[in-house]
Amino acid sequence: MPESPPKEERCREVAAVLSPGPSPPPSVPGPGSPSVTCPHSFQLSSPRIMPVDRLSDLRNMVVQLFGSEEAATPSPSSSSGPPPSSVEAEASQQDALLAMMADLVEFLLLKYRAKEPIAKAEMLNVVPRGAQDQFPDVLSRASECMLLVFGLDLKEVDPGEHTYTLFPTLGLTWDGVLSDELSQPKTGLLVVVLVVIFLQGDRAPEEVVWETLGVMGVCAGKVHCIYGEPRALLTQVWVQEGYLEYRQVPHSDPARYEFLWGPRAHAETSKVKILEHLLRVNGRVPRSCRFLAEEVVNEEEEGP
Repeated sequence: MPESPPKEERCREVAAVLSPGPSPPPSVPGPGSPSVTCPHSFQLSSPRIMPVDRLSDLRNMVVQLFGSEEAATPSPSSSSGPPPSSVEAEASQQDALLAMMADLVEFLLLKYRAKEPIAKAEMLNVVPRGAQDQFPDVLSRASECMLLVFGLDLKEVDPGEHTYTLFPTLGLTWDGVLSDELSQPKTGLLVVVLVVIFLQGDRAPEEVVWETLGVMGVCAGKVHCIYGEPRALLTQVWVQEGYLEYRQVPHSDPARYEFLWGPRAHAETSKVKILEHLLRVNGRVPRSCRFLAEEVVNEEEEGP
């Protein structure tokens, strides 16, 4: 097994993974922005779960927390100074794409709560007729948002019929959806916590977990529009469900607490799946946790 870096260096590397890059400011539609409406086959029956820009920002924050080096790096074209008209046109196009993405996310959540299969034709109907050529991009963005924010994987289950189903990611079986129609899947937050514990060397100090979640706007004692009151989730619900252990750090005075994976997390997922998730989100394992990847591979090869 490779020698682990000294503790201080290990902490710096983990902090680098958790440190978000600069977040782009929320886009504000200009007066000339095209209005995006749903066709008659799909209309939102209630207000959005959250504004479009906040949904997009939350997705970006999760990407950054997972150590994407690209997310924090401005594109070379941003310094070339395109004409204002080009900037406004691109902003309008992005606004329209985000609105269509949010509509599709809402539709997918409705189908998930109803436990119904999802036909490609139904998803196409969510996109306005004049924007059908943008459907692949809209579907890609919505699928990524479902994965990162809600922890749900959109998978094609019948290629012949072009039908899809949403599954909790990483092999997890809990989603936290209650019977009321306002309850949202919370697996995405559970995945973030499991990743933080993994990056912290299998045990994460409570203050590190809350500092990380705070970047996403998830704060103890404050009800989140998607995840609800997070302290109860982390210290009660997920402990009772077996996904987390929440315990006092031995010999700590004053008492400090830490989170570890619980038995159900070990049974349903694995460190290898966590690494695959990071690779899927970033296109690579972040440099700052590659020593952890080597440890995981060696552990898998050595077996129990």
